[in-house]
Amino acid sequence: MTTVVAFILMFGLLVFVHEWGHLIFAKRSGMLAREFAIGFGPKIFAFTRNETLYTIRLLPIGGYVRVAGEDPEIVELKAGHHIGLEFNEAGKVNKIIVNNKDKHPHARVIEVERADLDHRLVIEGYEIDEDEKLFFEVDPKAMFVMDEKETQIAPYNRQFASKSVPQRAMQLFAGPMMNFVLAIVLFMILGFIQGVPSNEAKLGEIQENSPASQADLQAGDEVVAVDGESVSTWEEFTTIIRAHPDEEVTLTINREGATQQLNITPAAVESRETTIGQVGVARAFEESIAKKLTFGFTQTYEWSALILTNLGKLVTGQFSLDMLSGPVGIYDATDQVVRTGFTNFVMWTSILSINLGIVNLLPLPALDGGRLLFVGLEGLRGKPIDPQKEGIVHFIGFALLMLLMLVVTWNDIQRLFL
Repeated sequence: MTTVVAFILMFGLLVFVHEWGHLIFAKRSGMLAREFAIGFGPKIFAFTRNETLYTIRLLPIGGYVRVAGEDPEIVELKAGHHIGLEFNEAGKVNKIIVNNKDKHPHARVIEVERADLDHRLVIEGYEIDEDEKLFFEVDPKAMFVMDEKETQIAPYNRQFASKSVPQRAMQLFAGPMMNFVLAIVLFMILGFIQGVPSNEAKLGEIQENSPASQADLQAGDEVVAVDGESVSTWEEFTTIIRAHPDEEVTLTINREGATQQLNITPAAVESRETTIGQVGVARAFEESIAKKLTFGFTQTYEWSALILTNLGKLVTGQFSLDMLSGPVGIYDATDQVVRTGFTNFVMWTSILSINLGIVNLLPLPALDGGRLLFVGLEGLRGKPIDPQKEGIVHFIGFALLMLLMLVVTWNDIQRLFL
């Protein structure tokens, strides 16, 4: 149950922060954000505030912010249509009723001759069986009512396509950017909770009845050499220890300014179908305020570089597709991380946030990076790419991503149960 709660909170936080970035910059540039959704599929919770419908949906495979102009919301009013109109106190149309007009007895029914809900915001037409042409001004926030469902109209200046290239690019980039910001904040919090891991090969907590305790190693010792080989970082120390399971090695340590040598035999531990050496010692942490403040930035940079390197290996075939994980695999990994403690869970959330930000910036159709690519091409060409062609590319890209998600999820299930 703890893992379920942790996974829901983690997933909700990552998606919320990502989509919140899109939402904030959409609103700042004047776009009409129709929906802010966490999850896909059927709605399980919804409310409307400040023109935007906020929803939580059943399937935990992402989220989205639906901006006016990105997908058709309102059918075109063509000549001959009979519609009902309701008016506000200023005399402007505030409701356009397309069907079920009998449920709106106070609506004024007209036959449409021409309607412009994008630029001029007017409807031209005639009352039924009348010849006098009428003009009706439409309120910029009028509601379009079809099947008793109200949808706010979106004048062109509220649509995604009406904004400048920098505004659209920023709105698309804001989601991944907020994932990096979240990672920086979480790593910084970790720095203040537990301190900043020392880059030097300094020893922290010593486990009881471990090879380290049996060899009389103490917290605060600094390893300067292993079997005569100089060691200056924690990574160098752990790499050598991992390579010597059940093999005695000689550590040269610095303890309170004095150098001494101790023999130790790393225990053999099975890890991912291989055997590694472990001595049962934790890394030391520093309490420098300056390092705590910069820890979020340095860790985010280092993990970003590592993730990009692994993505490059995946593209070049050095990594197999089987190494990818979907929601099932992430849930299983989260279960293992939660068992190790709160700080590791926070670090895991930070890493996933960076991963989400990087993946969304890849120049693939349907992802933020793919859409940024089209906006960038428009900036270079000086004119937009045909929206229908772009929409087809994104649709195909989304379908392929869903197929990849199914393949990865199946691989996860096989690893867990087969």
